[in-house]
Amino acid sequence: MTSKLKYFSFTFFIFLVIGLSNANAQSQRQQELEEKRRELQQEIREITKLMFAGKKEKKSVVSAVEDLNYKISVRKNLIRITNQQANLLTREINANQDKITACRIKLKALKAAYADMIVKSYKNRDRDNKLMFLLSSSSFQQAYRRLQYIKQYAYYQKQQAQIIKAETQQLQSLNQALLLQKKDKQKLVDENKAAKKILDKELMDQQFYIEMIQKNLAKFSAQIKAKQKASEKLDKEIRKLIREAIAASNKKAGKSAKSRTFSMTPEQKILAANFTANKGKLPWPVASGVVKLRFGTNPSPIDPSIKIKSNGVRIATNKGEPVRAVFEGVVQGIMTPKNGNNTIMIRHGNYITVYKNLSKFYVSKGDKVTTKQILGEVITNKASGESILSFGIYKDSAIQNPSIWVYKL
Repeated sequence: MTSKLKYFSFTFFIFLVIGLSNANAQSQRQQELEEKRRELQQEIREITKLMFAGKKEKKSVVSAVEDLNYKISVRKNLIRITNQQANLLTREINANQDKITACRIKLKALKAAYADMIVKSYKNRDRDNKLMFLLSSSSFQQAYRRLQYIKQYAYYQKQQAQIIKAETQQLQSLNQALLLQKKDKQKLVDENKAAKKILDKELMDQQFYIEMIQKNLAKFSAQIKAKQKASEKLDKEIRKLIREAIAASNKKAGKSAKSRTFSMTPEQKILAANFTANKGKLPWPVASGVVKLRFGTNPSPIDPSIKIKSNGVRIATNKGEPVRAVFEGVVQGIMTPKNGNNTIMIRHGNYITVYKNLSKFYVSKGDKVTTKQILGEVITNKASGESILSFGIYKDSAIQNPSIWVYKL
C-alpha cells in the first residue's frame, strides 16, 4: 500500500513539473503577443489622430488612399495577432482541461489508497498495539528499530494527508485558471469581431477610392510620379552636399579628395563610435508619430506599376510638432529649396542624419547639438493638412535604413 501511494505521489509530482514548464513557456508567448497587440492598438489610435481625426482640409485622393491602406494594414496585423492570442489560449485551455482530468484521476487514486491504509491500520489497532509491539522485541536494538518504524509510519500518514490536501488545492487553482482563460478568450473573440466590423467598413471605403482612381488613373499616376521626382531631386542634392563635405574633410586632413569616406579627428571618431554603439536605441526624431512610408522601394497603392523609392522614412505627426536630434553632433548644413522642403543635416562623426519638411529652424550651420535637442518644427501642408517629417541616415555617403537605428521605428 505504501508503494502505491509513493507511486501516485511521484507521478503526480512529475506531471505537475512538466505542466508548469509548458505553462510558463506559453505564458511568456502570451505576454509577447499581448505587448504586440497593445502596440498595434496604440498605433491605430495614433493613425486615427494624426491622419483622420479633426482634419478640416480635404485630402487628395492619393493621400487618402495611402493613409487608408496603411490603417487597413495595421488593423489586419492587429486581427492576426489577436487570433494568435485566442488560438494560444485555446491550446492553454485544452492543456488545462487535460491537467484537471489527470489531476482528478490521480487524486482519486491517492485518496483511495490513503483510505485503504487508514482502514487497515484501524482494523489492526489491537493486534498491532504499539506498546506490545515494542515489548515483544527480542533485543534493545530491535525495540529501537520498531520505535523508529512507528514514528516513520505516523509521519508518512501525515505526509500523505498533506499531499492530498495540496493536490486538492492545486485542482481548485487549475479550475479557477481555466475560468479566467475562458473569459480572456471570449474578450479576445469579441474584440476581433469588433475589429473585423471596422475593417469591413474601411475595405468598402478603400474600394470606393479604387473605383474613383481607376476612372482617372493617368491623372493620379502623374501626381505620384511628380511627387517622386521632387523627392529624388532633393535626395540628389543631399548626397551631393555629403560628398562635398567628405571631400572637404579629406582636403583639410591632407588626404585624397577622391576618398568616399570622411576623414575624422580623434573626437569625431569617438562620436562615430558612440553613434554606432546606439544602433537600434536612437530616439525618434519626433515625440509623437506613425511611420507612413518605410525605407526602400515600395509599390504605389494607386498604381502598383509605379515604384516609390524612399531613402528614409516618412513620419506622420502633429501640426507644428518639434523635430529632435536623434543624437549629439554638429549641424552640417541647412537646405531651403524653393518648394519649401526645408532640410537640416546633422553630422555625427562619419554619420549624417537628415530631417526634411521643416517650417522653422532653431539651429544654424556649425552649431553643436545634443540628443533630443529641438532643431525646428514640422511643416503642415496647407492643402492636405498633413504634417509629415522625412527622416534619413547616411554612413559617409551610403544610405542606411533608419528602422535599424531608431528604437521601434
